[in-house]
Amino acid sequence: MENPVLIFGAKGLGLVALDIFQRNNVVVYGLLDDDATLHGSEIGEYSVLGNTDDDGFLKLIGKKCEAFVAIEERTIRRDLVEMLNERRHVMPVNAIHDTAVISALSEIGHGNLFAPRSVVNATAKVGSHSILQTGAIVEHGAEVGDFVNIGAGSVVGSNVTIENDAFIGSGVTIISGVTIGQGASVGAGSVVVESVPAGGRVFGNPAKKV
Repeated sequence: MENPVLIFGAKGLGLVALDIFQRNNVVVYGLLDDDATLHGSEIGEYSVLGNTDDDGFLKLIGKKCEAFVAIEERTIRRDLVEMLNERRHVMPVNAIHDTAVISALSEIGHGNLFAPRSVVNATAKVGSHSILQTGAIVEHGAEVGDFVNIGAGSVVGSNVTIENDAFIGSGVTIISGVTIGQGASVGAGSVVVESVPAGGRVFGNPAKKV
């Protein structure tokens, strides 16, 4: 990445993204966060510069720097992505940890975060603005939509489909061929052996409707 990156979010996932870019020798311009108590503070050698809608910094995006949205709350992340698309005509970059394994035979979109030791195997597809936490695995032929959260240590089996806006908790196993519908939620530690409808919530081993 030739240009420096401006990170949206200075807590939690923002710090994960900062570590990823540092490890990949990507220059970080700074961080933006709507928590005013953080403004002017330092995270290592990097500054929290201001709000996420500060035009003084937004005008740099697409010209002098790239953007990455590092906020776990899906609605806020979506709003920021739409703002960047509409006002700056840019798409956030991916943040890929140097220990993540992304097959050259897979397909990934934009604005995703791939945490340490996450894996996307051959012929798998990951859309855009999704989060794969530490050690999450997406097996061959699986398809992950946009704005999906996959928790640490979860295994998405081969030929699984996870539709947009779904949430997969930590330590989940999704058996091959299952579909997780749009906006569905799977509780931590669950083993999913049958498809979950859109908006459904399941938990347990085997996972049952909550």
